[in-house]
Formats: sequence, C-alpha cells, structure tokens
Amino acid sequence: MTEGRQPARDFAKRGMRSIAALLPGVSQRARRYAGDAGDAGDVGDVGHDRARVPALAAALAVGMGALLGCEHVATQQEEARSVAEQDLGADARQNGRLREAFFHVQRALKFNPDNAAAAYLGSVVLLQFCALDEHSSDCRFHEAEVMARKALELDPEHRDARNSLGVILVHEQRFDEAITVLKPLTEDLVYRSPEAAWGNLGWAYLERGSMGEAIDALNRAVAVQPLFCVGQYRLGLAYEKKGDLPLAREAFTKAVDTDVPQCKRLQDAYSARARVLARQGLRDEARADLERCRDMGVQTLAGQKCASQLQTYQ
Repeated sequence: MTEGRQPARDFAKRGMRSIAALLPGVSQRARRYAGDAGDAGDVGDVGHDRARVPALAAALAVGMGALLGCEHVATQQEEARSVAEQDLGADARQNGRLREAFFHVQRALKFNPDNAAAAYLGSVVLLQFCALDEHSSDCRFHEAEVMARKALELDPEHRDARNSLGVILVHEQRFDEAITVLKPLTEDLVYRSPEAAWGNLGWAYLERGSMGEAIDALNRAVAVQPLFCVGQYRLGLAYEKKGDLPLAREAFTKAVDTDVPQCKRLQDAYSARARVLARQGLRDEARADLERCRDMGVQTLAGQKCASQLQTYQ
C-alpha cells in the first residue's frame, strides 16, 4: 500500500478542504485542520494542553480506504462534522452550558468515534457536573473515567486527558492508581501545565495520607506557578495534617491574598485558615475569616459550613 500513499494524502486533503468550506458550522480551527491534513491538527480548545488529533493518520486512512478498498474509518465529511460539534461543545462548556456541551460531545463521537479531543472534552464536562454537586445524579465519575481512558487509547500522548484521568481517580479514592497515572506527567517536559500535574499528584498523596510526598509535590506545583491558589490551599492542608500550623497558615494566606479574583473567593481556604487560627488561639481573626467565607455565599457546601461554625462564636 506504500505506492498509493501520496495520491491518498492528496485526495484526503482536497476532500477535507471542500467539506470545511461547505459546512457553515465548521469553526476556524476545523478549517485549519482541513487546510493541511499532513500535520497534526490543533483542533481542541479545552484544557491547558490543546488536544492533538493525528490528522495525517486519519487523512491517510480515509483517502487510501476510498482509493484502495482498505478498512473504512470516518469519512471526510464525518471528520469535519465531528470537529465542528466538538467546537460547539467546547464553547458551551466555557459558557457554563454543560448539558448542551455534553450533547455536542455525543454528536461529535457519533460522527467520528475516534475523535480523541471530543472524548477528552466529554471527561471534562462530566467532571464539571461533579464540581457543581458531587452527590448529584449528574455526577458520574465512572463515565468520566471511560471518556478519559478512551481519549488516551486513541491518542496516548494526550497529556490533558492523562491529567483528567488522574483527577477522576483521586475522586474515586483510587489513590495509588492516580499516582501511577500522574507521576509520569510531572516528568514530561512537553506538558504545558506542570503545576496541574504536580498539584494533582500532591493531592493524590495528600488524600492517601502521605504528607511528606504531598508537601514535596505541592511545593513544586506552587514554585512553578505561585498564583496556583488551589495548590497553595492543598499545601496548607498537608502542613496542617502534619501539625505545622505556622506553615499551614502561611500557605492558606498565599492561596487567598492574590490578585486573581477566583482565588480571593476560595471559600475552602478561608474556612481552613479560620480553623488554623482558632487552633492558634486567634479567635477574632478566625471569626473574620468565617464571616468572609459565609458572605461569599451560603449556597455552597463551604459557605454552609462556615455559617454553621460561626454559631460557635456567638
């Protein structure tokens, strides 16, 4: 089949260009993907490390299958429509429309079951349902795990999918598995979000009860990105569990005393610092943190907890 490779490649590239031009729903990223099927296409816009699709392999499979009668995969039109649906899903997710996002993920995978970026996006959307309410029927860690593993099966170098899988495994309390998944990512010089890899590895160690390893990993995370407030918060938890209250308080303070708006609203960090301050005998400072936490919103679990704890300060 080697002799037919160049004609097949040209056929696939021409087909993808024409489909991308004709379909009104295809995004600019899909058009770039169609414009050069000979390179790995940057067709995802979710996560820190943009998902990569093996465009050349897909194009060759389609083109050579049509010309030489080899095993059929997605057609050029299905490839393009899958990318378009994936883009619609990414946009819906970024705007908080999670059900709509998952609908587009399902359509993307229907058009092309081998779309690794769409499978990864599905795992992220399902995780976001859990972030809203881990006890809701919409929170389905198992399905999120299936999607993340599918993405990795289709593209073993999909680093964001590996990170997502590690997060899911921590939520499922499968800490040793999570560590096995995440540790290689911390050693990967290509991954563009090392703070996430180190932070999630540290979280896995923290939940497993390995405080020394947790502190080491989390210190690495915040060294790479000092504004990584969730990493600072988890580092504070590790120091607190180790019994080092001054360092725990320092880490919690770094988590919320930043110019990043979402960090200033990290209710869990205020609640944790209040707990440490109370243990240090600083009740007035602890009450102030609990009030800040409560005033940010009692609709959250952390806000409810802070409001309840304030009752003991009356």
